[in-house]
Amino acid sequence: MARNRYYLSIADLAHARGADQRFSYDGAGPNDFAAALQQALRSDDLFQRWRAAQPDPDAVDAGLAAIDPAAEVTASVADLRTDVQLTTSLPMSVVRHRLYLLIGSSWQLRDMRSA
Repeated sequence: MARNRYYLSIADLAHARGADQRFSYDGAGPNDFAAALQQALRSDDLFQRWRAAQPDPDAVDAGLAAIDPAAEVTASVADLRTDVQLTTSLPMSVVRHRLYLLIGSSWQLRDMRSA
């Protein structure tokens, strides 16, 4: 399976939160966020909690449950923003869904390359 490296930025990580507090990131800095996103990509725990909260869990796209046990995430502060580097074999649709659960629309994809 092809692996991609995504380069993301978060303008204000301190205030970046998902719309639903039950699934939202609640850490304090870039390392906490990297760990939370990495866990969300390596296991389906976050997805399953979100799925169970849906009106019709059986109607949820099963493709969003995909995981990558080898996903790697690093994050650091640069120029008043948080830069995130993510390496995974997951499709962007899954990455996007997990990011929206964790931090809503507070992120921006800056680049993507083959890993």
